[in-house]
Amino acid sequence: MLEKKTLDYEKAVLIGVINQEQDEEKSKEYLDELEFLAYTAGGEVVGRFTQKIEIPNPKTFIGSGKMEEVLSFIKEHDVGTVIFDDELSPAQQKNIERILRCKVLDRTSLILDIFAQRAQTSYARTQVELAQYQYLLPRLAGLWTHLERQRGGIGMRGPGETEIETDRRIVRDRISLLKKKLAKIDKQMETQRGNRGALVRVALIGYTNVGKSTLMNVISKSNVFAENKLFATLDTTVRKVVIGNLPFLLSDTVGFIRKLPTQLVESFKSTLDEVREADLLLHVVDISHPNFEEHIASVNKILDEIDSADKPTIMVFNKIDAYEHETIEEDDLITEKTSRHFTLEEWKNTWMGRIGDNALFISALNKENLEEFRKRVYQAVRDIHITRFPYNNFLYPEYEEIDPS
Repeated sequence: MLEKKTLDYEKAVLIGVINQEQDEEKSKEYLDELEFLAYTAGGEVVGRFTQKIEIPNPKTFIGSGKMEEVLSFIKEHDVGTVIFDDELSPAQQKNIERILRCKVLDRTSLILDIFAQRAQTSYARTQVELAQYQYLLPRLAGLWTHLERQRGGIGMRGPGETEIETDRRIVRDRISLLKKKLAKIDKQMETQRGNRGALVRVALIGYTNVGKSTLMNVISKSNVFAENKLFATLDTTVRKVVIGNLPFLLSDTVGFIRKLPTQLVESFKSTLDEVREADLLLHVVDISHPNFEEHIASVNKILDEIDSADKPTIMVFNKIDAYEHETIEEDDLITEKTSRHFTLEEWKNTWMGRIGDNALFISALNKENLEEFRKRVYQAVRDIHITRFPYNNFLYPEYEEIDPS
């Protein structure tokens, strides 16, 4: 089990916008997720600000009136960090820092910081370092004076603490070196994947914090790090799993998220190769999350970007033990029934029902419906195996025929 780092939580303020793309409810949901990201990074959110603005201010992202409001709040509450939900341009970040005189981060730099904390292996650290340098390169001009004013904490881990930012040429050379290092490791990993033989490959995918690592532990009886924080897992873990008498390879991949920084998608390409080369995807969904359908859409978008959207997929709706729905009183004639009021049974009769056997409802934590899960995965892996090796299909009978002894 990996050791958890103890952090002194630093006060932070969140800033989001309301526009045509995200209404007030969507903005609140994004800020909820941003707060969870801040908590994961070691921050304590003490205030939130939103502004209705169609086009962000090119100089300060938000308007001058709202900026004054934020400035007053951070002075009053001694706040050291302000986090924007959207990516800031280098000029915007520099201007905002000049006004607020505190550390200013955006969603991208916050996610990069969490990855810097979570990276455990040399490979993961190299990937994160590359992503950080790519993000920092256009921001070097204003970053060094900022670091002289306040060091350490959220957003300042990894390469942010070295004097290397003062020289763009050195940073570019470092980026080039890291890319070569990753290319070399990628080649080694490709060889490793090729040496895994003819076993069927199954990959756990899904939004971050949906329970993939917990499910991995239950299925493979391994000890993969899992906790209720975003991006608990960075390094891909591959285990040989046997269900019944059928062996296959199961990999746990990094969690996806909305607005995932492009630098990370680029740096973690080889991690995503586990998904690309998988024969079967187990798309794990936290059905207890009120916006799980949007999480599914976010994952599918990334799958499409890496040309893996058409792979055989089983939808695994996890955390049924934590699922709650809003109720409508019988005499309430005003409230319109929406998906927020659906019971699990009603959800099963929606689009979930139309995908039939490829929709499973489980609780990895409480080990509910895991026998049904094992049976379905066995069948899917068996179908792939006998298609690939039709001459030895007699080795793997139907699941029901397996002697439990």
